[in-house]
Amino acid sequence: MNLKEYSSCDGIALAELVKKRELLPSELVSLFLKAVEKVNPSINAVIEVYSDRIKNIDDQAISTGPFSGVPFLMKDIGAGESGRRQEMGSRLMKGHVADKDSFLTALFKNSGLNLLGRTTTPEFALGISTESVLTGATRNPWNLEDMVGGSSGGSAACIAAGIVPMAHGSDNGGSIRIPASACGLVGLKPSRGRVTLGPDIGDPGMLQEFVLSRTVRDTALMLDTVSKPVLGDPYIIIQPVRPYIQEINAPTESLRIAWNTESWQPGSSVNSEVVNCVEQVVSECEKAGHKVVEDSPVFDYEEYLQAVCIAWAFGMYAMVDMVVAAERRTISEENMEPVMLSFYKYSKSLTGADLLMTNFVLNKIQRIFGKFFEQYDMLLTPTLMKLPEPLGKYSKMRTDLDYVGFMRLCDETKVFTSPANVTGQPAITLPLGQSKSNLPIGVQFIARFGEEDKLIRVASSLEQKMPWRERIPPVHVSK
Repeated sequence: MNLKEYSSCDGIALAELVKKRELLPSELVSLFLKAVEKVNPSINAVIEVYSDRIKNIDDQAISTGPFSGVPFLMKDIGAGESGRRQEMGSRLMKGHVADKDSFLTALFKNSGLNLLGRTTTPEFALGISTESVLTGATRNPWNLEDMVGGSSGGSAACIAAGIVPMAHGSDNGGSIRIPASACGLVGLKPSRGRVTLGPDIGDPGMLQEFVLSRTVRDTALMLDTVSKPVLGDPYIIIQPVRPYIQEINAPTESLRIAWNTESWQPGSSVNSEVVNCVEQVVSECEKAGHKVVEDSPVFDYEEYLQAVCIAWAFGMYAMVDMVVAAERRTISEENMEPVMLSFYKYSKSLTGADLLMTNFVLNKIQRIFGKFFEQYDMLLTPTLMKLPEPLGKYSKMRTDLDYVGFMRLCDETKVFTSPANVTGQPAITLPLGQSKSNLPIGVQFIARFGEEDKLIRVASSLEQKMPWRERIPPVHVSK
């Protein structure tokens, strides 16, 4: 197998070859290393390769898991692995080592994945462009001058460039879906509580961890693999009636789908090529027999923005202070980027009353969306309102923006993603379009809480009708 053949396979295809003994895990590792060597100098997405694990690969110990032997990369924040560095894109965390496997990491290992390294993330995963002083800027394989998205941008760049078929990501406001859209990938944020965040996190709030991938079937099978209730989780959400993988190519019932391309942020607008792409998807949905209606939830954006800013910040300083105490470091401009330092100071200013008022506002948003989804099965929107933009605009080294100003700037591009984190609903982005300049355009579907099965059925249908597998970026291991 050469790099072109390797990069044309999704995770399921590679695992099938391993299980048939047509391909050895060590051969996949060799291809992975060649891929990293070929494209990572251009995209700057892999920050560490686990040489010890690669050296000790055992071709006789082939896992029975569904992704046996498949190379995989971990985002440098979130689910950790015992004894491995996790620096969170921050100079403050340089050299930090995880003290345990998260439950999700254990599930990844049990699936047969070969965890071979770490990918870049912006400092503490804040932002929609993967740039940090610690690791530099991660570049988009579609255009090296453009942002790759954030905060799971390193993982997205690696998949788009063909290094791995899928990789770990986390999503607290769009951080799986944003880079998936910018890089032309499938990015699912599962429902709140669908994937465990244990043992360190109980109630997930807005956060969910999962993967980015090239194909809907990899996404479906991975969801089957890691969405297992774990003892001690604060609650167990409704389980699917059948495995998600069985939704691939399954008939889709007629759904009521609302669609919207009008920005929820006053004064901002959606790029015309993005609008055209959404309208093409609307047409395909109508052809499939769905009832498609132009409609949108209505809410006070300014109230929403302030509440989300507080929700993300509340308690952040306590986490940072614990790290500082454990690592015996001092917070300063020398080890924290200006916007991140503003975020830290903002979080220290908050009160219990701020949190109570924030919960009130977020509850109101949840009720508005809940009422809206009494009428509709799904909401179709752009994922990003703009095409991937040049590096630097969303850098947290900017000194002209404080934390709230930075969040407002990011919303000019990603306003459609974070409401699903507030409501806990599942949302998926699909690479259903391409701009005149050959940049990917992602389209987002949000479903009712717990209804990932419907998202996967619709996504699988659109993958057949509007295929993206043949689109290869200029920077790719096959070239």
